[in-house]
Amino acid sequence: MSNMHRIHWFDEQIRGGRFPNSSWLAREFEISRRQAQRDIEYMASSLRAPLVYMAKYRGYCYEDQTFRLPHLYMTEEEQRVLKYLAHRYRHYDYDQADAVKRVAHLLERFTLEEQQMGSSELPVFSAQPKQLQFFELLSHAITDLRRVHIHYRDHDGERQFSLCPLKMISQFNADYVVGYEADPVQQVAIRLEGIVHVSILNERFEYRSDVLLGGWEETLPVRKPFVAEIRLKELQQMDLWQGYRIRARQDQIYSIEFYDTDAFLQHLFISEWEELLSPGWLRRKLQQSAEGLIDRLAIQRKQNVE
Repeated sequence: MSNMHRIHWFDEQIRGGRFPNSSWLAREFEISRRQAQRDIEYMASSLRAPLVYMAKYRGYCYEDQTFRLPHLYMTEEEQRVLKYLAHRYRHYDYDQADAVKRVAHLLERFTLEEQQMGSSELPVFSAQPKQLQFFELLSHAITDLRRVHIHYRDHDGERQFSLCPLKMISQFNADYVVGYEADPVQQVAIRLEGIVHVSILNERFEYRSDVLLGGWEETLPVRKPFVAEIRLKELQQMDLWQGYRIRARQDQIYSIEFYDTDAFLQHLFISEWEELLSPGWLRRKLQQSAEGLIDRLAIQRKQNVE
């Protein structure tokens, strides 16, 4: 059974206020507790579920009750439809048969059962609903040759500007829109992750293929990973700590790489470790998040008493 079925069951238990844990999940689906814990860690690190372990109830809840699981899985019904189409396309022997059979082969690859996929599973990319919406809006603007208004935020602060979007590119698990503000030759790459808001304007622009610059994929800076030094409770036999790369180790102190601060903070909330040694800014953010959660629980307790 797909882990998404287990994850959706776990999500339903949380929303029902039942505070599920790895033992519940393992017992419900007859899997090992270790596998169940991996499902929970996947929810936090890849699906960015704001999971918090409540010691009082010996189970998990959501820090943010507005969180919704992204619909990034294929249902059994959808798999059956694709399998049928693959079957029909595979036996198609008329016009453009070769191209149709290549489509059949592609569909079959997407409908393989988990146990058949082994180490050839497709890579998993996190997808924020807001970024998906921005991607759709920008793609439509590119097709329709329409200017867009962008509200953008990065380390330099916030700014707003209009852009003529030319194409979408990806680099190092990040999406960018390439375009220009006034001069077609002075093109920039805007990271979707930094966009606060985007809207399509009525103003159109002229597409000029002769000035569409290439090579953005090679010139974009690769963001270096952050490194956290953590003292772990158990020795790690692999080069990964529950999905995060271990750069170095000394006794039980591990240097662990991460890119997404929010996802890594959520991982720290649900994982077992002894001490977060560095960086200081990460310790402070973790403390602030923990104190904020404690304050909210205290307010909730007070309201329940009243």
